[in-house]
Amino acid sequence: MAKQSSQFDYFKSQHIPELTVLQAALSDFSYDRHAHEEYAFGVTLAGRQDFFSGGQFHRSPPGNVIQFNPEEVHDGQPGGESTLGYVMVYVPPTQLEALFADAVGCERAGRFRSNEILIPDPALRSAILDLAHFVTGQVGSRIDQEHALYQMVTRLVQRAGKFQPGSTVSRPDALLLRAKDYILAHLEEDMSLDAISQAAHLSKYHFLRLFRQQFGITPHQYVLNCRINAARNALEAGVVPNEVAFRYGFVDLSHFNRRFKRIYGMTPYQYQRSVTN
Repeated sequence: MAKQSSQFDYFKSQHIPELTVLQAALSDFSYDRHAHEEYAFGVTLAGRQDFFSGGQFHRSPPGNVIQFNPEEVHDGQPGGESTLGYVMVYVPPTQLEALFADAVGCERAGRFRSNEILIPDPALRSAILDLAHFVTGQVGSRIDQEHALYQMVTRLVQRAGKFQPGSTVSRPDALLLRAKDYILAHLEEDMSLDAISQAAHLSKYHFLRLFRQQFGITPHQYVLNCRINAARNALEAGVVPNEVAFRYGFVDLSHFNRRFKRIYGMTPYQYQRSVTN
């Protein structure tokens, strides 16, 4: 019997701005390495979820929680012969900063980052599935969704133990942040590696080595990833795919379609139709 084709369904919360839920069934699809601007909280429902993140490969069995911090590079594919089923909740940092600060009891905890990627935690799993159910089923009120978010945040903080204020940003990290800021400010322009490394005040060779060591992808892959993320936001705002492709420097709509699908599992038009209906 032939395997069914992979399926992807995206849902936007009606109550919490920019919160998105993905329900996916993967049998013949592998994600390219990429990173999201949001926090991502997932639960493996069936099959096995194999992926690379944090410098190593991971395998997530059914019932396990996966958590990615913003801009944490990862990929993903089914492991073994069974179809991989999972749900993923994407939450923008602005929606979580106050919740993290409140759960930790420290204003500086707004940019909390979990050190765990694979998390076998029933309470966290339950909160994620509750939130996904509210969004995909369009049931419950805003306070129901906010409560599920708070339960997720509280559990992450409990697992992390006592909050330790972040240390001073190192010089290499500060230089790479300049490069990231430059990239984000010039997404609609034709950027060069020379210009990006100059913005970071690094030689091209030193910049390439540091960047790949820090983020696990090349600057070119990072630029492409940022353009895809910006394109997704434009699609959600109703901008037609042809215009989005032109705005963010893709050769043509076909090129945009291929790149977008490697990260979101569907074409820009399909994604736009799924989240704006």
